[in-house]
Amino acid sequence: MHLEQNVPLAPLTTLRIGGPARYLAKITSEAELLEAVDFARTENLPLFVLGGGSNLLVADAGFDGLVLQIALTGEPVIETTSDTLTYTVPAGTDWNAFVLHICEQGISGIECLAGIPGLVGGTPVQNVGAYGQEVAETIAKVRAFDLEKHEFVHLSKTDCRFAYRSSLFNTTNRNRFIVSAVTFRFKPNAKPILTYADLKKHFQNTSATPTPFEVYHAVRSIRQAKGMLLVENDPDCRSAGSFFKNPVVPIETLPRIAAELSITPETIPNWPVLKEANPTGQTKLPAAWLLERAGFHKGYALGEAGISSRHTLALINRGDATQFDIAALRDRIQQTIQTRFGIHLEQEPVTLP
Repeated sequence: MHLEQNVPLAPLTTLRIGGPARYLAKITSEAELLEAVDFARTENLPLFVLGGGSNLLVADAGFDGLVLQIALTGEPVIETTSDTLTYTVPAGTDWNAFVLHICEQGISGIECLAGIPGLVGGTPVQNVGAYGQEVAETIAKVRAFDLEKHEFVHLSKTDCRFAYRSSLFNTTNRNRFIVSAVTFRFKPNAKPILTYADLKKHFQNTSATPTPFEVYHAVRSIRQAKGMLLVENDPDCRSAGSFFKNPVVPIETLPRIAAELSITPETIPNWPVLKEANPTGQTKLPAAWLLERAGFHKGYALGEAGISSRHTLALINRGDATQFDIAALRDRIQQTIQTRFGIHLEQEPVTLP
């Protein structure tokens, strides 16, 4: 295990914000992972697992513990049956590179998740999703180190307790597991199902069902137009992606929002949480729509922090922003949305510590 001290964390995040880590270890094998965990226990140090740094807001003071930079890579293990194809992929694999590889094989299942920055190991943690797909739809199992049992375990899809942007990894068992590999299961004959409006519009003049590879490039094009694709020297890309989750609210909330905005409830964009009968009586609202109607438009600025000029949900580092600056803008948005609409917007990126 190669251990470094006082390592700046800002360059390792897409927001480019944050102080140093007291210790940082680059983990390239499960043996090194065990060694690093034992070192942290011996020294009584808190642990933090760092993937691609794309969903992370680091405190200005840094992290007084051990950061594990996951760099577990290698060729995926592929297994086939008559009707399924599984890939077991090391956690340190670049996510977009894996999506591209799958799409190049003509396999459907994760093509709408193209362009999402980060590593494979981070995808089950927050159950990443975009453009009508969630990674949970294709995950079969997750291999992880259990810090309580001090051993590697396999967690089934059911064990992971996937829900909208969540799993047991970031809710009930936060900080218990360190993902080392993810197994994905695909149906070789599946075809892309386009449910997202932007994708439907992109392919509206195409009569044939688009291939996964075509959807992959369409998604990346849409993301780039919204400033949600990491491009070097693009000021809108110094962000952590969507900063707020789309809120899930009781359907009865819609008339109250309509009254506040002097519109009819039917004009409020929303979609059921469950595709079936929606027995919960809840609906999901686009957080970006709420921000825009509360005055937080694209290009909005508060000191060195701001909102992307192309995507309302992306809070950006406009130059020399600190964690305090981003937090101040976040708090102003949350307080305004709470006051006007009675809705609490939940932050999506992880804050360290």
